[in-house]
Amino acid sequence: MNAPYRARLNREPSAFRKAAVPIASVLAGSLTPLLPIVASAPVLPPFGLVILICWQILRPGLWPVWAGVPFGMIDDIISGQPVGCAVLLWSIILIALDLIEQRYIWRNYWQDWFIAAACLIFAIAGGLAINNFLVNDTRLSVLYPQMILAIFTYPLVLRLVARLDHIRLKR
Repeated sequence: MNAPYRARLNREPSAFRKAAVPIASVLAGSLTPLLPIVASAPVLPPFGLVILICWQILRPGLWPVWAGVPFGMIDDIISGQPVGCAVLLWSIILIALDLIEQRYIWRNYWQDWFIAAACLIFAIAGGLAINNFLVNDTRLSVLYPQMILAIFTYPLVLRLVARLDHIRLKR
């Protein structure tokens, strides 16, 4: 075998890329509240959480259960939610996804979509409940468009995460 081709065979993916791509994608998703979009009510889904859920569903075991703490803290700081809100909600979601993974190993696409939808509705409604407890009283119906948009962006984000996973594991 020629020497130039030997270097391409039996290589492992880069350890840095295997760790950095998922982390960078969740952090990039958490930066979406900084986009210059003007609306009277929240419309954009929590992309950081959607990406985190997609990674956890696509690659179970990629994140430790405590990964919701640092990601949630960064999301709280960037989004302006009360500090600890996303920490609590994202940690609960990761624990629930871990329990679901242990209990129901074989799932199909629709079940994963339903699980992600339930997690997103829980996070959005839970964020509203914590915010209402601390600051003001807002009705849940204000967040229906955000919930619907979050649920319907899940397949697109899942496809993006699958592409990122392919890049992550490329040799």
